[in-house]
Amino acid sequence: MAKKDTDFNERLQAASKAKQALLEKARSLAPSNTPGFAERQAERVVLSEARDKRKAEALERKQAEAQQKAEEAAAAALAAKLAAEEERNREANELIALKAKQKANRDAKYAARQARRESRRA
Repeated sequence: MAKKDTDFNERLQAASKAKQALLEKARSLAPSNTPGFAERQAERVVLSEARDKRKAEALERKQAEAQQKAEEAAAAALAAKLAAEEERNREANELIALKAKQKANRDAKYAARQARRESRRA
C-alpha cells in the first residue's frame, strides 16, 4: 500500500496509535515505575529534611553570634563611654585641686605680706 492509497482516517488512526505507543513507552520508563523508587524517594526526603534542619540550625547560630557581637559592641561602647566620663571627672577633680592649691598659695602670700606690713607698723 502506497502512501497515496491511504485515506485521511487511516492516517489519523495510525498517528493516534503511534502517539499511544510513545506514551506507553514513556510511562514504562518513568522512574516511578522502577523497583526501589519509593525507598529512594523516602531517602531523598529524609536527606532534604536533614539538610533543611542543618540550614536552620546554622542560621540560628549565625543570628545568635550576630546578637552576641552586637551585645559585646554595645558593652564595649558603654565601657568606653564610662572610661571617657571617668577621665573627664578625674581631670575636673585635678583642675579643682590645682585651683584650690593656687588659691591657698595666693592666700598664704597675702597673709605673709599682711604680716610683714603689720610687723613694720608695730
